[in-house]
Amino acid sequence: MSNINNLTVQQLRQAADLKEKIASLEKQLGQLLGGTTNTAEVAAPKRKMSASAIAKIRAAQKKRWAKIKGNTAAAKPAKKRGGKMSAAAKAAVSARMKAYWAARKAAKK
Repeated sequence: MSNINNLTVQQLRQAADLKEKIASLEKQLGQLLGGTTNTAEVAAPKRKMSASAIAKIRAAQKKRWAKIKGNTAAAKPAKKRGGKMSAAAKAAVSARMKAYWAARKAAKK
């Protein structure tokens, strides 16, 4: 089979006929024995997860996406910045800025 490119048309037809005969014989044997004999069909049984396991996986995935996107209830809300500035602090900042701009204006003249 490794040199399929070197086969003639007649040999390829013969190989195809043999494959069909083998498939037919395997089917007949399976019918006689009441089961399948094809190795492709006799694979390992598939495992099935329980509904609770699927639910846990689904919830964990939703939580991961929420963390990435940050737009759902499952994600932690963004922290708000500090509170309001007191009147004394506003007055102090205002006085510093007035002095700063007065100094700049005086430096230009």
